[in-house]
Amino acid sequence: MASVVLENLTLGYAGRPAVWRLDGVFAAGKATAIVGPNGAGKSTLLKALAGLIQPIAGRTRLDGVSRRDIAYLAQDSGIDRGFPITLDDLVALGLQARLGLFRGVGPAERRALETAIAAVGLGGLEARPIAALSGGQFQRALFARVMAQDSKLILLDEPFAAQDTRTIDHLADVVRRWSAECRTLVLVLHDLDLARALCAETLVLAGEVVAWGPTATALTPETLKRADVLAATSAVEA
Repeated sequence: MASVVLENLTLGYAGRPAVWRLDGVFAAGKATAIVGPNGAGKSTLLKALAGLIQPIAGRTRLDGVSRRDIAYLAQDSGIDRGFPITLDDLVALGLQARLGLFRGVGPAERRALETAIAAVGLGGLEARPIAALSGGQFQRALFARVMAQDSKLILLDEPFAAQDTRTIDHLADVVRRWSAECRTLVLVLHDLDLARALCAETLVLAGEVVAWGPTATALTPETLKRADVLAATSAVEA
């Protein structure tokens, strides 16, 4: 199992901090929600965990997984929906970390792709161009790509945003499956009910740590109010 340790971590852009002095552990084999006001640094922290931005100070330390093997699903996938590839091709991108650019997809990998596509309810649509997928189908395909990657550490940035109820329910079941497999999950979430339903632990963030621990004790009206106050204060000072 994988864990991530934050040690006096400060992050930002152009030398200007967005989050600062973070200490804590994303526990191995558990799902942790990151919640907080807009501009609290949630996505910035997830990018740092994925190795996409470097700390201003402090560090993140990985245990049980290498940086290249982390599965990361950003809010914006960066994939041009007009690009002429099929759903199957999109999901197969999740195999690149294991296969590299030039090794072909063998029977074992083909079975893994079929399993991932079926698990998100898209069986039979493998040959459909991604341009022909609905928004919900495309998000499911992105989840299947993460599943194909088969990582011990999965980072999801607002994975349920702008999805219909049916799609959210289906993708939430995929997250529960990953939790049952004892993968380490870190999810930036806006929906607090989903945070409570899916995540054993929660980090309430407002530039700094407001609360971090079991969801029942960390995610409370008091901690959320404090996060709002800190975010408002930071905005005024900026």
